[in-house]
Amino acid sequence: MVTIAGYLLLVIGLSLLAGCATAGKGKVEPAEPTPAAAAEPTPVAAAEPSPPLPTGPSVVHFTDGREGFLIKDPSSMDAQLRADFDQASTMIKEAKYDKAIELLEKVIAQSPEMTAPHINLAIVYRQINKPEQAEQHLKKALEFIPGHPVASNEYGLLFRKAGRFVEGRAIYEKALAAFPEYHPIHKNLGILCDLYLKDSACALEHYEIYSKAMPKDEQVKLWLADLHTRLGH
Repeated sequence: MVTIAGYLLLVIGLSLLAGCATAGKGKVEPAEPTPAAAAEPTPVAAAEPSPPLPTGPSVVHFTDGREGFLIKDPSSMDAQLRADFDQASTMIKEAKYDKAIELLEKVIAQSPEMTAPHINLAIVYRQINKPEQAEQHLKKALEFIPGHPVASNEYGLLFRKAGRFVEGRAIYEKALAAFPEYHPIHKNLGILCDLYLKDSACALEHYEIYSKAMPKDEQVKLWLADLHTRLGH
């Protein structure tokens, strides 16, 4: 499991997706493609069991001075269903996609209100080149939480692969309007604007936002330097 630029934590149970830029490390890194090739996202992870909640997903933005947010993705999953979700995540990492699909569909059938299984299933379908099925599940996650940053990040990659660049930009911008602290989307939007939309001003803006938040990312610093050279700065 890897850490992320936006300090994301997406979990099942009393599911908390943290977009905190000042707190500790998260558990999941959605895709952050480079100009050469798009990096593949890792599946979201499940947390320790917690009591089921009666409500659907919700968002809480911090008001105590921290930069970030929490997405609560409640679940009525029992121990067996949780085990199925965990196994599906493992199957995705091992590229055992048929089994992962079977398990995730079982989870969704019993807990259709949760975003994480839909996002993971979308990742699987994109991996096996079934974009229509992937889009269906991303739309479902975004119905529950409009602008969901992980779903939007994955959706943007799907749009980009399909050559739907304007739609990709729109989905990124909508997510950033709701979750500006989620830095991977700034990076991906910069790439989209730079290489595909040829919008240097947009690329510069989002590369700079990302680089300021994530100064250890040397690759983006190189992209910024190259962009400044191309712009004659």
